[in-house]
Amino acid sequence: QVQLVESGGGLVQAGGSLRLSCAASGNFFSRDTMSWYRQTPGKQRELVASITSGGVTNYGDSVKGRFTIARDNAKNTMYLQMNSLKPEDTGKYYCFAVRHAYWGQGTQVTVSS
Repeated sequence: QVQLVESGGGLVQAGGSLRLSCAASGNFFSRDTMSWYRQTPGKQRELVASITSGGVTNYGDSVKGRFTIARDNAKNTMYLQMNSLKPEDTGKYYCFAVRHAYWGQGTQVTVSS
């Protein structure tokens, strides 16, 4: 059964850091491009970062230079290191397996000013 489980969210002050994880079950992970999306109330879900199976990364403009996406195919896990967090980074963060269109259930990140 395919499952994506996010963890690592929480409440942090502006300027702080968090590290999100997305653990995947199933045998698709190493072959798939993986992404992080975030959603805030009243807004569309937006791409935060993505990483191909070969490790090529792409970032949304609002997080470039602050966030780092990584993956460990041996552990079927993707990460998002978030530094210099801002209140506008608040939202629910989802991991997404692009080729297979699998979504996780999300983890909440709240950045206080």
